[in-house]
Amino acid sequence: MSQIVTVPTQPFDGQAPGTSGLRKKVRVFQQPNYSENFIQAVFDVVSPEPGAVLVIGGDGRFHNRTVIQQAIRMAAANGYGRVLVGKGGILSTPAASHVIRKYRANGGLVLSASHNPGGPDEDFGIKYNIANGGPAPEGVTGAIHARTLEIDRWLTVEADDIDLDAIGNARVGGMTVSVIDPVADYADLMEDLFDFSAIRKIAASGFTMRFDAMSAVTGPYAIEILENRLGFAPGTVVNGIPLEDFGGHHPDPNLIHAKDLYDLMMSPDAPDLGAASDGDGDRNLIIGRGRFITPSDSLAMLAANIEIAPAYRGRLAGIARSMPTSAAADRVAEALGVPCFETPTGWKFFGNLLDAGMATICGEESAGTGSDHVREKDGLWAVLLWLNILAVRGISVDELAREHWARYGRNYYARHDYEGIETAGANALMDGLKAQLAVLPGKRFGPLTVSMADSFSYTDPVDGSVSANQGIRVLFEDGSRVVFRLSGTGTQGATLRVYLESYVAPFGHLDAETTAMLQPQVAAAEDIAGIARHTGRTGPDVIT
Repeated sequence: MSQIVTVPTQPFDGQAPGTSGLRKKVRVFQQPNYSENFIQAVFDVVSPEPGAVLVIGGDGRFHNRTVIQQAIRMAAANGYGRVLVGKGGILSTPAASHVIRKYRANGGLVLSASHNPGGPDEDFGIKYNIANGGPAPEGVTGAIHARTLEIDRWLTVEADDIDLDAIGNARVGGMTVSVIDPVADYADLMEDLFDFSAIRKIAASGFTMRFDAMSAVTGPYAIEILENRLGFAPGTVVNGIPLEDFGGHHPDPNLIHAKDLYDLMMSPDAPDLGAASDGDGDRNLIIGRGRFITPSDSLAMLAANIEIAPAYRGRLAGIARSMPTSAAADRVAEALGVPCFETPTGWKFFGNLLDAGMATICGEESAGTGSDHVREKDGLWAVLLWLNILAVRGISVDELAREHWARYGRNYYARHDYEGIETAGANALMDGLKAQLAVLPGKRFGPLTVSMADSFSYTDPVDGSVSANQGIRVLFEDGSRVVFRLSGTGTQGATLRVYLESYVAPFGHLDAETTAMLQPQVAAAEDIAGIARHTGRTGPDVIT
């Protein structure tokens, strides 16, 4: 057995992790002891029993392999008995969740910066997932954060790097390292959940699609499932090889960074379905021929039809959405007689609901949708559920959307992102909003009158924990709303997200331009918050 080495170190200084993990520029992670400090803090907090099982994998971005090798040696020094790692260091975030659950691991290190760019000058990240396969809850992430501020040593063993590209077992110290196929277990799970026979039939009958993997982690998964198992034509998956820098592109499946896909889907040569996923495989983009589906609408439409898929028949227990996500899913829940839970942003808030059997499908406006099959959002799962529904119902994306809006009404919706703004200005804006909460109700902004304004607080219905200050909500009397929130997904400055929503009842203006429908909410947001004054911006950087 290799000797355990104790390395003296210093606590984090000004670079402490956020509540969901550690996400910084690669050059920050390349500082001496930096990654090791965080990984050791995780191990100190979770205190693995001797012989515990750990899953490690990531989205293949630059610095992924370096950190995996160090994490393996540290796991051996901290008493783990076995590490499961994806071949090439690759595991999509939902696949990592599945591996943790299937092999009953004690937890996992997921190495990703999600949809952020990759490369030597770009972003990297690490987070810890617990034994249910989901992101660590706030109690655990808070303890990890506290530990990083006082840590004084980390443990490792002296051992050579293992061959991450060879499936099989190796020994590091007294621990077994199993390099596993990163795709097979996940693909098998998808085949268990969905009616692959029905999807194969439409693929054989001429139904066409384009899946853009954005040179990120879902490429191998999509090729195996869509082309090899379902029979879609070779080349259906584009940008299917994971690259350390994502080909120099931003692997975020939205209308800005997936514009080529959007342009194709709006052209005369459009296939029947266009889809994309992000850097680590947990987000999705859905576009039909001539019809973009917002993530909020996608959640509602999938929830309304989920029992078409074999694994979900007769068992829709509830729907959950993040607070900034539109209320479209609420209307589906009400019609189906199931509860709809409104949670803070962050997939970890869905974990308790899923574990308790209170929710079956969950979603966030930031293009994340998933179910109780894992404890992460799952981009490819959402695409397959769309395919299953379209195949069984014999309907196009546009037809399904129109039918849905005619029954439930339409929530016109957009998100305006102001990225990399000065933190002081962003905080001043939020402080100014909080100071107005008591006096906003009853005030009129153009055609809109405020009915309620608050700082969103969530009490978990399972464990009673409270999460306060999760964003500012301004609700108007006509059912529309504006939400303001600072996001923690960036690595420079602050990102202000402004969520805008306008509801139209069934048989109203169901095919109008979203921009036009949201003009009153855009104007009200500026009047209420003073966005230009606080940020120095005359408009958002990204609109989704």
